[in-house]
Parts: sequence; C-alpha cells; structure tokens
Amino acid sequence: MTTTLETTADPNPSDLAFLGDRLSAFNDSDVGASGKKALAVFVRDESNTVVGGVSGYTAWGWLYVQWLWVDERLRGQHIAGRMLEAAEAEAAARGCHGALIDTFSPVAARAYERQGYRPFGVLPDFPVGRSRIFLQKQLSAA
Repeated sequence: MTTTLETTADPNPSDLAFLGDRLSAFNDSDVGASGKKALAVFVRDESNTVVGGVSGYTAWGWLYVQWLWVDERLRGQHIAGRMLEAAEAEAAARGCHGALIDTFSPVAARAYERQGYRPFGVLPDFPVGRSRIFLQKQLSAA
C-alpha cells in the first residue's frame, strides 16, 4: 500500500465523519459501546434568545461538558451552576457516575469547584500564560 500525508486547515466533512466512525468502531470493539448521546441545557430570555448554555455529551458513564457560556449580563447570578445541575441530573438519569469539565479561566475553575468539581490535572501554558484545568465530579445515579 502506498500512502501520502495530507495536512489541511479545511478538512472535508465526510472525511471527518469517516474518521469519527472508524475511531468509534475501534473504541466500541476495545472497551464496549460508549452509548454516546448529546446533552444540552439552554437559558433563554423573554424573547427566546439564548443567554446561556451547556453543551456536551454522555458516554461510558460520564458527562463531558464541552462548552459552558453565560451572557455577561447574567454572570454572578449562579446561572452556570443551575445549568450544570440540570446537565448533571440528566446525566445521572442516564446512569452516569461522573462528570468532566475543563477550563483555562481561573474564575470558571473556582465556580466549578463551588459546584463540587475537583481538579485532577493541569496543562501549563495552554494558552500561554494560563493553565488548562481539568476537573471532575462524582454523580449520584438516579
């Protein structure tokens, strides 16, 4: 077999889908089916505009929070905590025993710790001058 390497900043969506499918098939055969399922929580204002949200997924008994954002006007009002609680409740109802989130914001890290998350790893200088902090929380199954 002859191969070539291709580096691109504009990958073909079908190539990415193929890659994801192949990796999922490998992981499923290696450690069992993930049961991966999307999970999102949104906060909307009176005009139905999203003013906060959590997006992630559950897989292998864990909730992974990929994105968490709160409109600047609502920060400091425990919106993030309420969204995390809703996501965690849904994850527990799905049988998850843990939750995972990461951030490079020291303010966000403190907020997650107030929600019961505990740091378990740090990647220095990601981005430069900051550290990416990885946090986890044990969930109670429903």
